[in-house]
Amino acid sequence: MEHILFLAHTEDDGSLSRTAREALTGAMELHRQLAGAAFSVGLIGGDVSTAVATVAGCGAATFYAVSGADFAVSRYASDAAALETICRASGATIVVAPATSRFNRVVPGVAQRLGGRIDTHVGGFSVNDTEIRIQRGYYRQRMIATLTRTARPWFLTLDAGVFGTWDAAPGNVQVTALSVTVGDDIRKTRVVGYRAPQANAQTIKPDAKLLLVAGVGWTKKQADGQVHLDEAAKTILGFLDKAGASLGSSKSLVDQSSEGHNVFSFMSHLNQVGQTGSTPRHPKGLSTCCHGEEPHVVGWRFIGERRAINLDTNCGWAQGKADVLYVADAFELVRKVTELL
Repeated sequence: MEHILFLAHTEDDGSLSRTAREALTGAMELHRQLAGAAFSVGLIGGDVSTAVATVAGCGAATFYAVSGADFAVSRYASDAAALETICRASGATIVVAPATSRFNRVVPGVAQRLGGRIDTHVGGFSVNDTEIRIQRGYYRQRMIATLTRTARPWFLTLDAGVFGTWDAAPGNVQVTALSVTVGDDIRKTRVVGYRAPQANAQTIKPDAKLLLVAGVGWTKKQADGQVHLDEAAKTILGFLDKAGASLGSSKSLVDQSSEGHNVFSFMSHLNQVGQTGSTPRHPKGLSTCCHGEEPHVVGWRFIGERRAINLDTNCGWAQGKADVLYVADAFELVRKVTELL
């Protein structure tokens, strides 16, 4: 009989992130489909009381927790020891965890310690009798693979945006507190502070309501026959600041840096959207100076409302791929919208 264990870590305020609550929905759905399976929850963090109350009504039979100051921050050694202890105590055969930066780093190591197997960035699953099949996207190969394993324990990290967010009234449950000893050698690795870019320098914002995708047209000659790279950068950043939008890019634009051409200093391959990039899940998207179909067909399939700015009404992206098309100059239109904002 399978035993499903849901793992999560708390945030700084003791709550569970949206990604974690989405992964909990996925774990509950797997438990529902897998008849006869046991279901447990494991939590780590400085103070897990708020998180425990949040997941109390999820239907799990047992709850495990490792808490304390040593587990309040992300640190590989202490996190790995805590998760290993929870997994061994529960006897889980299927471990479901959110694909957060903290867990993406530590869960593979826990799987190795337990002699298990792991699949990351899981985008869905199905159950056929007792066989679990997962779906995972391979962007470079432009395919979605269906995988199954017989090895146990099997660790699955679920991507954000796949399942609905668990949201139920807080409750009370009995929690088994597990003790994990953190030695002085581990404590030598400690968090002394955070260094982060200014808010207006962060261009990738997964929670933004709008995604602005820039294409190579921003770096090409404009109507006056000149290239206006500085003006383009100022226009794009001004819009991102006023609209609170996230920034995406076509492959051709981010590839310019390796080809010796003009490129924006605030843009990297991390911004790339499309067949070899990311597939963001923003409610709305605005494409500017993009002329290729494939980046949008592949990369924009989860965008709710898709709009484009293009002077060419016969562009493949404009024809049938955008919900709304603005036939206008992107420089002028984006500047005007920024001014209105």
